[in-house]
Amino acid sequence: MENYAAEGKSLARVEGKVIFVENTIPGDEVDVLLQKNKKDWGEGIALHYHKYSDLRIEPFCQHFGVCGGCQWQMLPYEQQLQFKQQQVTDNLKRIGKVDLPDMMPIIGAEQTTRYRNKMEYTFSNKRFLLAEELNNPDVTPDENVAGFHARGFFDKVVPIFECHLQEEPTNFIRLAVWEYAKKHGLTHYDIRNHTGYLRNLLIRIATTGEIMVNLVVGYEEKKTRLALLEFIQNKFPEITTLLYTINPKRNDSLYDLEPVAFSGKGYIIEKLEDFQFKISPKSFFQTNTKQGEKLYQVTREFAELNGTQTVYDLYCGTGSIGIFVSKQAKKIVGVEVVEDAIADAKENALLNHLENASFFAGDVIDVCDNAFFESNGRPDVIITDPPRAGMHEKLVKKLLDIAAPTVVYVSCNPATQARDIALLNEKYQVTKLQPVDMFPHTLHIENIVQLKLR
Repeated sequence: MENYAAEGKSLARVEGKVIFVENTIPGDEVDVLLQKNKKDWGEGIALHYHKYSDLRIEPFCQHFGVCGGCQWQMLPYEQQLQFKQQQVTDNLKRIGKVDLPDMMPIIGAEQTTRYRNKMEYTFSNKRFLLAEELNNPDVTPDENVAGFHARGFFDKVVPIFECHLQEEPTNFIRLAVWEYAKKHGLTHYDIRNHTGYLRNLLIRIATTGEIMVNLVVGYEEKKTRLALLEFIQNKFPEITTLLYTINPKRNDSLYDLEPVAFSGKGYIIEKLEDFQFKISPKSFFQTNTKQGEKLYQVTREFAELNGTQTVYDLYCGTGSIGIFVSKQAKKIVGVEVVEDAIADAKENALLNHLENASFFAGDVIDVCDNAFFESNGRPDVIITDPPRAGMHEKLVKKLLDIAAPTVVYVSCNPATQARDIALLNEKYQVTKLQPVDMFPHTLHIENIVQLKLR
């Protein structure tokens, strides 16, 4: 394999044809089974390794390669950062095709394990079978397990004994509930037949020390539920709020369900610098608190605020970026389509005693009209932090119409960011670039771009 090609694939060239291969790194020598074979390129999987790359190190997790969560544990962290920086550069040049300043070195994480503040575990009655188990007639997937969905399999779960992504007591809690279920004969969810009691376990651990656990079950069975919740609370008194959610639906989404507090206040408090944020079971919050703080510090720096500017925070979610930069701004105006998130944003503004922040629910394309600008002021700085799909083309056109002097674009997907920057190039020039690694040992990378009106 010659080079890294993004999304966990490396590339090789065979008679001028580019082949993308999963589960390989530059320096590996492999036999490849082609799964896609086009005129100029192909995609495949490694069947046999003749030689492993000198870059490889021993993964530290017993579940590496099976659960699919941390795809890069076989790479030294410094090498991961190099490949991630290369990924951002390649996307911006290949897709964006605009003039770029020199990119600043990627900001790596000081803590490369146990960095996630939120984990979601799944209970299932179907265990994912390892390759060596598939043809064994004595092995069956019919087993109650707790862990993660196997990559590419919606109905199979990998049993997890120790995950290194979140601080303890995350593993202790999951294993204790799993053991309790075995002892008391609690059924696990069957996603195909829509049967079974235990469904999910969501755990949030804040840097403040507060811990939230939300147990999700398929139906109400009061005696069973009370006994299990009392067991969890008694065994783990450090849990500051324990909730349960009854989910009779066929999907795992909580957005249209109401978690109920069994003990505690029903939320936890997280901090970024001196700012406090209320996190409820359905709140979105940056999953890596310490790196999230660095991401927001760069965003604030790129906004170049001096106390006189009106800042629009688009896709503002629960208001975290706008609140974080509020001390340096004259006014913060947040817009977000999810009404529950705006309710959280307003609460967070009150929690931080902010009088210069306003938050509005609705689609930016519809909300930001002339009457809205007359009421709230035209933006001097726009901060936009869209989902992986990037900004809607209509929003990009809206930004070109608004023509704010500075735009700061925070992205978790450099490919869609590059596409949007190419569209903004009509009026905007890229002036600063800063990648930030939020998720060590994974393929994901965040990138912050400062754009100035030409």
